[in-house]
Amino acid sequence: MMGTAARPPLQGITVVDFSELLPGPFLTQNLAEMGARIMKIERPPHGDNARHLGQGAFEAVNRGKQSLLVDLKDETQRALVRDLIASADIVVESYRPGVMARLGLDAAALCRAYPRLIYVSLSGYGQTGPWANLPGHDINYLAAAGVLAVSGQPNGAPAQSFGLPVADLCGTMYALSATLAALFQREATGRGQYLDVALADCALHWMNPRLGAYRSAGARTVEAQREATLVKAAYGAFQCKDGRYVSIAALEDHFWKRLCTALPLAPFDGPEYATHKVRKAVADAINLRIEQAMQLLESQEAFELLCRYDVPAAPVVHPAELSSQAHFASRGKFATGDDMPWVRFPVAMEGMGDTDLAGAPALGSAGG
Repeated sequence: MMGTAARPPLQGITVVDFSELLPGPFLTQNLAEMGARIMKIERPPHGDNARHLGQGAFEAVNRGKQSLLVDLKDETQRALVRDLIASADIVVESYRPGVMARLGLDAAALCRAYPRLIYVSLSGYGQTGPWANLPGHDINYLAAAGVLAVSGQPNGAPAQSFGLPVADLCGTMYALSATLAALFQREATGRGQYLDVALADCALHWMNPRLGAYRSAGARTVEAQREATLVKAAYGAFQCKDGRYVSIAALEDHFWKRLCTALPLAPFDGPEYATHKVRKAVADAINLRIEQAMQLLESQEAFELLCRYDVPAAPVVHPAELSSQAHFASRGKFATGDDMPWVRFPVAMEGMGDTDLAGAPALGSAGG
C-alpha cells in the first residue's frame, strides 16, 4: 500500500449520515475509508433497519462510523442534529421525498443556512417526476431503467443477471463520484450544492453502451436486443471435469484463434469461423463444443492451459475462497479477519495505508 504516513484524502471532512439499508451507508462507508468522519444518525428504538434485516451487510457498510440515536420528531433532539450539521461538510439522506422537509432538515433549509454544505439525497426515482414517491428495491430500478428487459437468458424471462444489487451499488458509485466532485468544486466556488441521486437514473446511464450497440445493430425489439448482447460465442462459464467452472471470453478473432490452439474445437477451428460475425451465428454450437472440451480437464488444469495460450480466462471463485486467492492477497485487498474478511477500498491512495477501520458502531454509542 502507498504512503501510510501521509494524510488520508478526506481527513477533516465530516459527514452527517441519515441513510439506512445499503446505498447510503455504502456511500458513507467509502467516504470513511478515505478518512472522513461519519456521524450516523439512527431512529429509535431500533436504528437502521439493516441491524435486524441483515446484520452481516450492516457490519460491512458501517465500519468506522459513530452512531447517534436521535428522535427526529423531537424538537430538542432535532436542534442537536442541526448543531452537528452546522460544522459538517456533507449530509446524506435516503428517505422518501418530502420527509426531510417535514422535519425542517431539507436541502433548501440547510444549504441556505450553511452555504458550504454538500447535501446528498439518495432515492429510488429521485426527488421529482411521476414515480418520485414510489417505493422500490433494486429489481424495480433495474426494470424501470431497461436493464431487466435485456437480462437473463436470450429466450427466457427477464432476470437479474448478477448476484449483486446492481442498481443500489451503481447509484452508490455515482453518488460517491458526484460528492467528491462537489467537494473539489467547492474549493473553487466556496459553495456547496444539492445532489439529487436517483438509483434508477444511475442504472439508466449505464444503459448507454447497450443503447449504442442496439442503435448500431438496428435492434429495435427486446428480442433483437437480447440477441445482440446476450448471444456470444466463446463467452461464458464452462464446467470442467471436477465440477468447477472456468470463465472464458475469447470474443476477439485473435483470442479465438488462440483458444482453438489450446482446445480441440473442430469443426469450428477452420478458417470459415475466423470472424466474430460468423461465430455469433453459431454461438450455441460453439459453446457446446467448448463445454465438451472443458469436461476433459480439471478446472485448475484448464485455467493454466488457457493462460499459457494467452486466452482471457479466470476460475469461477467462490466467496469463501476469495481471501485465499494469491492475486488479491498479494495486492493487500483484504482486512484481517476470518475466511470472509472485509475487502478494503480497491484503489490505493496516499494516507489510507493498511490500517483497517473499527467495526460497525453499537446503536447510539456516540451519545454516551
